[in-house]
Amino acid sequence: MIGAERGDMARKVKKLIEDIEWAESAGMDTAWMPQVPNDFDCLTMVALMGSRTTRIELGTAVVPLQAQHPIALARQALSVHAGTGGRLALGVGPSHHWIVRDMLGIPYEKPAAYTRDYLEVLNAAIAGPGDVDVENDTFTVHNPTVLGADPPMPVLVSALGPVMLQIAGEHADGTVLWMADEKAIGEHIAPKINKAAAEAGRPAPRIVAGIPVCLCANTEIDAAKDRANRILAEAETSPNYQRLLDRGDARDVGDLTAAGDEDAILARFRQFADAGVTDLSVRLLPIGDNRDELIASKYRTREVIAEIAKAVR
Repeated sequence: MIGAERGDMARKVKKLIEDIEWAESAGMDTAWMPQVPNDFDCLTMVALMGSRTTRIELGTAVVPLQAQHPIALARQALSVHAGTGGRLALGVGPSHHWIVRDMLGIPYEKPAAYTRDYLEVLNAAIAGPGDVDVENDTFTVHNPTVLGADPPMPVLVSALGPVMLQIAGEHADGTVLWMADEKAIGEHIAPKINKAAAEAGRPAPRIVAGIPVCLCANTEIDAAKDRANRILAEAETSPNYQRLLDRGDARDVGDLTAAGDEDAILARFRQFADAGVTDLSVRLLPIGDNRDELIASKYRTREVIAEIAKAVR
């Protein structure tokens, strides 16, 4: 996961480029860019990173659907996909009430039904070139397009509840998760999305799990979890995330964190794989008492993750 850290704009651009160049050179399969409400546009970030790489897949996690019309999003995503040589994985989702309603002033009603209607238009536009003719409860679209995804561009949906997982299985290529532990994925998410995809005649979906990771001594595990709860706990304010936590064993984002030595991190990764996860999106969680220690911790953690990725591939 790249781009979640705060920083001034000029310094952040330099840092994004450095991080994506490292990720590609380290052999990472995908880099995931979160859409933080008050930060960079993640599709612009993908375009920037695509200009500095040649191989790595570039994913958004995730673009809020309510902020733009599906034709506009399709046009933007297809342009970025072409500009990156067909390496975009488009993660989208209905976001949360505190972003859509409270920040943007847009109604947040029936988000699942809205997502289903939105995907009908988005999928038709991505399948172009040709005419996009879709009429449903939310959209009436008759829009010609000369664009199309070549190679195909995967669309993944942030799906946490049963209805959204059904929609993601039927209309998308997988789901992008946050605040989902192994139990929630193995007993709730994976069975429901896989069943929906199979019944719709679609390939097995990707299940992308986002988790914080911290390489540290065993005596520092509690400190790592405490830090995760301090800097990432805003995610727990969402009822959607709270319901997901209730389906698993994790009580908070600290419990979700893979912390400890290399063996401990690898063991946690394997637990997620056994639960049905196909992709792990790693949120680096450095620890330390000052900036130099935090930077050193980040670099140590990501080097170990690169070695683990090589070992399990």
